[in-house]
Amino acid sequence: MSKDKVVRIALTTMMALSAVMPATNVDAATIKVASKASQKSKQKALYTSAKKMMKQNRDGVSGKTKIFSKATYPTTGAASGYSDFLLGLKKQGYKFTAAQKKLVQKNLILSSKSDPAVLANAIIGLQAMGINPKAYHAVGTKKKVNLVTTLYKKSLTKQTVNVQSQALIAVASNKTFKRPSKAKFSKTSLSNRIAKSQQSNHGWAYNNTVASVDSDTTAVAVNALAMGKSQRKLVTTATKNGRVYLKKAVYKSGAFGYSYNGKNFANANSTAEAIVGLATNKTAFSLINHTAIKRGQQATPLKAMNAYVTAKGTVSGAMDSVLAYGQVSLANSAYHNGKYTNKLIYTFK
Repeated sequence: MSKDKVVRIALTTMMALSAVMPATNVDAATIKVASKASQKSKQKALYTSAKKMMKQNRDGVSGKTKIFSKATYPTTGAASGYSDFLLGLKKQGYKFTAAQKKLVQKNLILSSKSDPAVLANAIIGLQAMGINPKAYHAVGTKKKVNLVTTLYKKSLTKQTVNVQSQALIAVASNKTFKRPSKAKFSKTSLSNRIAKSQQSNHGWAYNNTVASVDSDTTAVAVNALAMGKSQRKLVTTATKNGRVYLKKAVYKSGAFGYSYNGKNFANANSTAEAIVGLATNKTAFSLINHTAIKRGQQATPLKAMNAYVTAKGTVSGAMDSVLAYGQVSLANSAYHNGKYTNKLIYTFK
């Protein structure tokens, strides 16, 4: 799941060093797509790399930093993006061992005092491993904590749209999750709040200003609203317009990214987020790897994103390999080998 915008800025700034696919003024009919063979090859490389990272509990970059460690991550007990990392593995058929489940439960730092973003990530990550977040039992403790109820009782009024979107995705990820009494929000009220924070250009920004609108925040908001399933016109219109923004935000290379000092910086993570956002609608789904979004577009978003995946399964330019694997893997899974489904990527039941 996407982290807060502040974290993303740090990541994507480093990603500016990554190779940006060259753009040429070609007709949309000549757009390059990701072939089934290349998709399979890239997914296999990603999976092989991620399996090794999980087995060794290492981030795959330094060879020393652990993905799950209270010493390294004293406030969360886990690396940035670990929930997407775990779900990415699950979507590729990975079977978590009892020891690995225990490792995660031992290191995650979760309580009634945890902030909403931490709770939302845990709800997704634990489900990916087959652990019930409604009865979370940390290793070494006797008390079980219902993380879903805990999240519902958090006030999200002053949280960024990124955190609000993460929370909505988490509570909407499983139909067995029930809203408790004295909850501070509902899926409907949270959907309304997110929709109302949409900017005049149809995008969303971490600080709710049109000048800071970006495709990452917009894609996560679109995905959250789609999962919330509110049929209120305010929400459905905002969701549709959010996809319109994404269509306008694509670069001629087919990738997505962010702008800084008048320059565009494409990267795998932003492209992955956009793919997940486009996958929320059958019409927009065709734009992932079938037809061009803009005239002169060189490649599809899927083709552009997978170009960042190396033969070793690493993601070119990514400072955080855990987050990069998770987001790129989920984007590939959201494409479902070209078959649209209304069961969105973060949906468990």
